[in-house]
Amino acid sequence: MHLLILGGTTEARRLAELLHPTPGLRLTSSLAGRVASPRLPAGETRVGGFGGAAGLAAWLREHRVGAVVDATHPFAGRISFNAAQAAADSHVPLLALRRPGWVPVAGDRWHEAGSLEEAAGALPALGRRVFLTTGRMGLAAFAALDDLWFLVRSVDAPEPPHPARMEVLLDRGPFTLDGERALLRRHRVDVVVTKDSGGAATAPKLAAAREAGLPVVVVRRPPAPEGLPVAADPESAARWVRERLGRGPVPGY
Repeated sequence: MHLLILGGTTEARRLAELLHPTPGLRLTSSLAGRVASPRLPAGETRVGGFGGAAGLAAWLREHRVGAVVDATHPFAGRISFNAAQAAADSHVPLLALRRPGWVPVAGDRWHEAGSLEEAAGALPALGRRVFLTTGRMGLAAFAALDDLWFLVRSVDAPEPPHPARMEVLLDRGPFTLDGERALLRRHRVDVVVTKDSGGAATAPKLAAAREAGLPVVVVRRPPAPEGLPVAADPESAARWVRERLGRGPVPGY
């Protein structure tokens, strides 16, 4: 069976690692190509878009794909809807691998926002030195906030438009709690902005902000296709794939 993983996330790489040695399984991971030097998963890799739902459906048929796992980022945009449409049109089973979102705990000072633009509008009332962890895409939403200073963390360097008063930190997770504590102190951060990406790799910033009593603007996830089977972790997704192969659960899980 040929499995397509729509990936680019930590969970997608872990799923590929779990499944790569499976007899009778051909594994292809698709990356969007937005990161210059991505971490490559086990198995075959393709980079770039498909040309919408119709293009993806054609690719599934051409490459005789027997199952698809959508393990894209929760904020990847249209790809999840395109995958759902393409899988339905091609009669290919589709599983959504969606990491659970973050949940506030006692001591958190969260301010939810429905978009990056809404998050930008909330900032002037919350702080002056912003730790912006939403990635390099979408910085235009904050470009007009000339009175604020931004520490922008991203994997690749951002391009204009972006805030005028900005320092860029090129880094990628996973991050540690001690490291996030030190970063907030060193840059005198008084407000944090993040997307609700979920997962453990970037969660320490939330704990560090909670300890420091800082407000956090959390951008809510966009809508996702409904009515699909959903796995919350790579191990569960691996079991689903192996069931499609008729090989039972992954040993040890």
